[in-house]
Amino acid sequence: MPVVGFLHGASPDANRLTVAAFRQGLEQSGYVEGQNVAVEYRWAEGHYDRLPALAADLVHRQVAVIVSVGTPPTFAAKAATSTIPIVIMIGIDPVQAGLIASLNRPGGNVTGIAILSAELVAKRVELLHELLHTSTAVALLVNPTNALAEAETKGARDATHSLGLELHVLNATTVSEIDAAFAKLIELRAGGLVVGVDPVLTSQRQRIIALAAGYSVPAIYGVREFAIAGGLMSYGDVADAYRQSGIYAANLLKGAKPADLPVQQVVKVDLVVNLKTAKTLGLTFPITLLGRADEVIE
Repeated sequence: MPVVGFLHGASPDANRLTVAAFRQGLEQSGYVEGQNVAVEYRWAEGHYDRLPALAADLVHRQVAVIVSVGTPPTFAAKAATSTIPIVIMIGIDPVQAGLIASLNRPGGNVTGIAILSAELVAKRVELLHELLHTSTAVALLVNPTNALAEAETKGARDATHSLGLELHVLNATTVSEIDAAFAKLIELRAGGLVVGVDPVLTSQRQRIIALAAGYSVPAIYGVREFAIAGGLMSYGDVADAYRQSGIYAANLLKGAKPADLPVQQVVKVDLVVNLKTAKTLGLTFPITLLGRADEVIE
């Protein structure tokens, strides 16, 4: 039975739905975990410094394919092996990052999924501004240890500049730093918050949603699970990327070469709005914004 290594920066409890999407991709391609394929999961539990050792362990176990979710796991996997095929799921440009030669012909042992990042952050800023049109400042919460934070910050800066807004960038890698970031946000009098896409932040979504509610801060997120769990709104979709990563892993198990398998750019993006949370915050979504929503939670 072939073995797929799965390397992630966060925890399994916070990623049940996305792992289910990954398994769905495998199953679509004829591989069912426990029947004709095994998956070795390695979770860093938010401690990115553990990733090199976790990646090295997967290499030592001689897995057939490594699926690396996120930027830090991808760099750890790439540093650990130049021979085992790696399926990346990453939010920065993999060509600029030096991971592949080109999107169409990656070369080497890396292929996978590239997710829009900076472009989506800019759109999240615009959506938040459309809802809070009187606000003059917004905040961006990112994990600075994730290379994606740089691209997200640039996207947010470009968007706020064009809208004439002030941007405050808040960094957080731990629970206490998330708490401190919200306290700082209130001190800065930012009208709204954009939460960056990061496994650590996503794994702490219940706490972030609770803090946003407690401080009455309108926030937009990049992962649908936030809106489902009570966040105000989300713009983005990583579940489809997880499913695609499962399909890519299956293709490699069937003999495809990563050097010849084009890196796919995920373009599926969903806008989810939570009317219950909006009512709690005393907000009303404009009809134009509601009309563009892919999902409305009432």
